Amino acid sequence: MTNSPLKNIPSLSHPSNASADHQLRSPKSNRGLRKLQSAHQLSTNYAASNTPSLISQQRLLHQQQQQQRTLSTSQNNSGTQGHPSSAVSSHHRTRSNSDAVLPNVIANAPISKRNIAAKKTAVPQLPHDELESMVRQGPRGDVPTSLQRLRYLVLIDGLPADGDGMSQMRIYIWLILLNAPPLSTDAYLELIRRGASPAYSKIRNDTFRTLATNPLFKRRVSEASIIRLLNAVAWKLHDIKLESLPDHARIVSANELGSPELQHASPVTKQVPAPPSLSATEGSEAGGSSDGIYVQGMNVLCAPFLYAARSEAEAFVAFHRFITRECPGYIRGAMDGVHKGVALVDRCLSMIDPKLSAYLQSKNMEAKVYAFPSVLTMCACTPPLPEVLQLWDFLFAYGPHLNILCICAQLVIMRETLLTSPSPTKVLRSLPPLQAKLVIEITVSNLRKIPPDIYEELVHHAE
Repeated sequence: MTNSPLKNIPSLSHPSNASADHQLRSPKSNRGLRKLQSAHQLSTNYAASNTPSLISQQRLLHQQQQQQRTLSTSQNNSGTQGHPSSAVSSHHRTRSNSDAVLPNVIANAPISKRNIAAKKTAVPQLPHDELESMVRQGPRGDVPTSLQRLRYLVLIDGLPADGDGMSQMRIYIWLILLNAPPLSTDAYLELIRRGASPAYSKIRNDTFRTLATNPLFKRRVSEASIIRLLNAVAWKLHDIKLESLPDHARIVSANELGSPELQHASPVTKQVPAPPSLSATEGSEAGGSSDGIYVQGMNVLCAPFLYAARSEAEAFVAFHRFITRECPGYIRGAMDGVHKGVALVDRCLSMIDPKLSAYLQSKNMEAKVYAFPSVLTMCACTPPLPEVLQLWDFLFAYGPHLNILCICAQLVIMRETLLTSPSPTKVLRSLPPLQAKLVIEITVSNLRKIPPDIYEELVHHAE
């Protein structure tokens, strides 16, 4: 709305126009006119001052800066609107959170130490997450490199577990490290359905004593589970032994034993031109060196598998793989592998701590007096059970033969007590509670003291 000069001249010939002009000049009309003029002025000023926002200016300035890099220096100086300070100076309010710098501006800005630290901490994966990823998805690269990484994580960080030693990943890590083949549950149930094995009576004589004073084990594993597992392993070993016999001996055994589902406690073979007797009643007292199907101590050796596994079938696969692949010499009738391991305890201790070894020898304390159960059961006879599981993580990762050095490490921990005791026999009658982490550290540090030829005997003594 504009004010024309002609409309401001009063008219004398038309009274109606005078009344109209009087109405326009009334205070009420002037107030309305001022409102219209103010609105018009505000709209005009808004249109004139409708400049881009700071974010839009920064985006435009960044584009102009990229273009001006190719221009001459004189052209760059003449374009004052391209300088960031001109845009900031035209802004007459304080900076708010909405005036954030664009990502492309941040990319060109110098990176602070805080940003570098944030990037470094966000990239690496937690060890426990990496272990779970290996179990669920398999190795990312080649298998040897992944196994080496898995062993390293077990040694440095250990497996996540609660106060009772329970871990959801432990049994799967053990199966991987033991390279145990998959087994269907039906195959394990088929062995159970065959009934009592030839070693059933021997098994029943030992199962009720398995970790009888350990409340954690008794609360989770029943005696029936131990019986089923050992009986299934006995049938498996019996079948393997039967397959290795000559044809005529196999026929004689089948005629005498009959159907496995009907015969329960008969010896597998009689005296035929074949290996010595496999009678389960001989057990650890058997004089032959042939593979048996059960020896005393296997009940304690299978206990950690049943405790850590989520099913009996998983425990069966891991335990059978362990005794047949890693320590078959421990379950032979004469248990020659255990006797070799006991002798190696004395030899290794003399190299690790000569003074302690000489003192024990002077007291007629040879390893066969105190170390036989620890060698046979891989230290599973020494409580507490969660520490045993942690020690077994290390043994499965780097080899069960290191159990001999772990026994020596326990003696080194007791060094002062043994040297000051006039009768170390009473001290070694029962070893102190197991400290898995400390035992592993001492074992790793003592490896350098073992000569290569003795270490080679350690590796092969249980075969």
